[in-house]
Amino acid sequence: MLILGIDTSGKTASAALFDTETEVFIAQSTIYTQKTHSQVIMPMVKDVIVQSGKKMEDLGAVAVAAGPGSYTGLRIGVAAVKAMCFGLGIKCCGVSTLEGLACNNISYKGNICAIMKVRGDLVYCCTYKSDGYSIEQTSAEQIISCDSLAEILALRCEETLLCGDAAADFFTDYRSPMLIIAPPQGRLQNAVGVCLSGASRKLVDPDRLEVSYLQKVKAEKDLEEKINRRNYNDSNRM
Repeated sequence: MLILGIDTSGKTASAALFDTETEVFIAQSTIYTQKTHSQVIMPMVKDVIVQSGKKMEDLGAVAVAAGPGSYTGLRIGVAAVKAMCFGLGIKCCGVSTLEGLACNNISYKGNICAIMKVRGDLVYCCTYKSDGYSIEQTSAEQIISCDSLAEILALRCEETLLCGDAAADFFTDYRSPMLIIAPPQGRLQNAVGVCLSGASRKLVDPDRLEVSYLQKVKAEKDLEEKINRRNYNDSNRM
């Protein structure tokens, strides 16, 4: 089956084509861009398809990074995949951005910790175990402070590979013989990892594809704050 992978969860926009039968990446393209993903991702997808000598109708499924990550980027990627799959009559799957990062470094045998920036001292993170061919999730995805994550990794007393856009800063701030940083090509989001993760996922109809933010979006936070403020005022009137 031919899987198209898309990642718009961060600064990079990325698309890749993976043949699950031959386990060959037929084409891939990644760009670190300041443009909005809505400007670059579909032209990139079309170019990957054309350059590979394939047609959109050849696709068997589409996998997309569904979060965590940039709210706007994730919505753009998921919306594009839904439209594409509805039009082609094929299924899709959303994969964890953190798992995609781990899959980018799947050849590393051992513990992998994917770390992405949130704000301030907070990061998204999740740990995995790789045997060099597949990965197994070993912790829950969470938002955590860098200090708390450093303490958790130190208590494990195991060598750990760091990847993600927060990996370089974390590696510098918490230097340890137990920490290894992924090489540049495996450090940021890439559709290659999305394809590898998606290849083992259950496919769903496009109307069931959802974004996983791991935290409330601004609209939800504003609504919650408004409700709490109203409840506070009501209680003071009683």
